[in-house]
Amino acid sequence: MKRISGYALFFVSLGLFLLQMGYMIFHDSFNVEYSDNRLFFVINMLIVLCLSFALSLLFTFSKRWKVMGVSGVVAFLLLNIIFGIIHHGKIRNVVSVSPDFKHLFVMKEKTQTNEAIYYRTYFGILAQPKERLPYQIGDEYKVEWLVNDVAAFTYNSPDNKIHQYVGTYGDRGGGGSYYYVGPSIHGKWRGENVTVTTTAEGITVQEDGEPQSFDWDHVVQFGTLAIVLVNNNQAQWTIALNENFLIESQETIPPTGEITLYKATMTDRKPMRLEYHDGD
Repeated sequence: MKRISGYALFFVSLGLFLLQMGYMIFHDSFNVEYSDNRLFFVINMLIVLCLSFALSLLFTFSKRWKVMGVSGVVAFLLLNIIFGIIHHGKIRNVVSVSPDFKHLFVMKEKTQTNEAIYYRTYFGILAQPKERLPYQIGDEYKVEWLVNDVAAFTYNSPDNKIHQYVGTYGDRGGGGSYYYVGPSIHGKWRGENVTVTTTAEGITVQEDGEPQSFDWDHVVQFGTLAIVLVNNNQAQWTIALNENFLIESQETIPPTGEITLYKATMTDRKPMRLEYHDGD
């Protein structure tokens, strides 16, 4: 069992080492990063730990070599912890896992330049920069998964304005073509104390009897699953298509499924589910 465990740990360390080598190659060639930059240092430590335990199980060492080996491993671990802390101070990582554990929302901000970038992830741990946020991130931010494949990132800018960026990871039209979310939800949608009405002029959200209207110039689409309604350069509402929403090819056919309405605020507000309402 000792020998089997030793070989198993050795191959784990070898696999992690090859992962690091592949990461370094792809990082330079294709601008690929780990979803969380601290993973680089964590994997380094796992390689050394697995290799040291593997060698201790496969071979017999004298007391002197054991002391030297343990000292070297401890020093290597401490250096990686220190470098990880220093690196983390330069980049703020925002990572959130979807409720079904299938998607990863990744946002990174360079603290020296205050540049925030949204990343598209691959295989869970790798990511590529996709889009730069138009506003700097202030002290407060939060991530809310509206559905399993739509994440709303709400944050305040240094001038205390509320903004939203939406990460989308799915499709409701079969993936064959691009479509616009606004026209797809034409009509009236109702939830508890809230309605959303979409017409040719724009979208109106009414909560507790108070309406807010947005023309199409103030509707920002993200992917093919969500839109953000803005006013005075601030986000007001996010509307996402639920997983049971079905894109209809004919305008005469009313939409089926649900949509989700989410208020842009730093307070604790839960997403609201709305159903299509046929009639007044």
